Amino acid sequence: GDDNSGRKVITFSCCRMPPSHQLNHTRLLEYLKYTLDQYVENDYTVVYFHYGLKSLNKPSLKWLQTAYKEFDRKYASKIFAPIQLHLFSSMIFNSLLTISFFFFFPRYKKNLKALYVVHPTNFIKILWNIFKPLISHKFGKKITYLNYLSDLREHLKYDQLNIPQEVIRHDENLRGKQKGKPPPVVKVPPPRPPLPTQQFGVSLQYIKDKNKGELIPPVVKETVSYLKRKGLQVEGLFRRSASIQTIKDVQKLYNQGKSVNFDDYHDIHIPAVILKTFLRELPQPLLTFECYDHILGITSVESSLRVTRCKQIIQGLPEHNYVVLKYLICFLHMVSQESIYNRMTASSLACVFGLNLSWPSKGTASLSALVPLNLFTELLIDFYTNIFNSRTVPGE
Repeated sequence: GDDNSGRKVITFSCCRMPPSHQLNHTRLLEYLKYTLDQYVENDYTVVYFHYGLKSLNKPSLKWLQTAYKEFDRKYASKIFAPIQLHLFSSMIFNSLLTISFFFFFPRYKKNLKALYVVHPTNFIKILWNIFKPLISHKFGKKITYLNYLSDLREHLKYDQLNIPQEVIRHDENLRGKQKGKPPPVVKVPPPRPPLPTQQFGVSLQYIKDKNKGELIPPVVKETVSYLKRKGLQVEGLFRRSASIQTIKDVQKLYNQGKSVNFDDYHDIHIPAVILKTFLRELPQPLLTFECYDHILGITSVESSLRVTRCKQIIQGLPEHNYVVLKYLICFLHMVSQESIYNRMTASSLACVFGLNLSWPSKGTASLSALVPLNLFTELLIDFYTNIFNSRTVPGE
């Protein structure tokens, strides 16, 4: 899922770890690297469910040392002295596996923007305070302790998370043990009807009807136009996040039909995040639910026929979706043409936009879906002219 800033969320559930003697730790290490490598080039968030870490399934110190050596060869800088590794890992690794993992490996720490530790024990908190001096203040600020699952709702899209039933039951037990205190009630306000000027969280058809039949939503047109003028050569465009409060403020302005001047914010990444947020908050993805399974099948198509298959899938889109997608991909193609400056190749852009253009009607995209989703998006960007050259829509 995504957090409230649109950053991808990775979850780590201790209760899912089997007994150490049954676990292939080499494969675990490979899986951790594979999973993280899907996201670490962009800003991302980690949710660590501590419940379920027991003496039976705690990885050994020897495994951590092996993991450190493995990552050190490829990723980690040499600034951490061996004595720091030994001191930190031998005393708190068994309780802070995920935290120490991101502490030691700068490749993964760089773009990690938030680390939520759910159901922390007092032992974790005490040890963390003891060893705070060994950890940079900047990294320490990224860590947030959450005592209950409901606390996650303030930070990310809770309903998108795949939370183990064991963790849910543990959370219910914790609430039941509160002495003299009724369990906190999470109040969900009834949905409000959208404003006539609403841009976020409403359908493309709704925006069209409220904007005199314009096919391209104002927020898309304005963000793309601004980024074309001032952002094409900005390094890491679309990879960086922006202030959560600023994004909310800009969304509010758009939803109220007020003008937005991005120059006032002095941050080129704000319009980039706004564009991604708009796509992500559509009730149905721009590539539609109906196309999702077809997109996942792109990897089974022979390489020489994949562009043709992409074209076939795109031809089946509703006219409005097709026009908006063509407008967006045309812009992303332009961004990729400036990759010598902005470092955003078609592949890099696909990693950012793949899950913002397509997702399943139920639940969230699985890890295995990332490859076909990103490949499909990369083909759209790379072969934009070929894929979008044969369909003309009235009013486009």
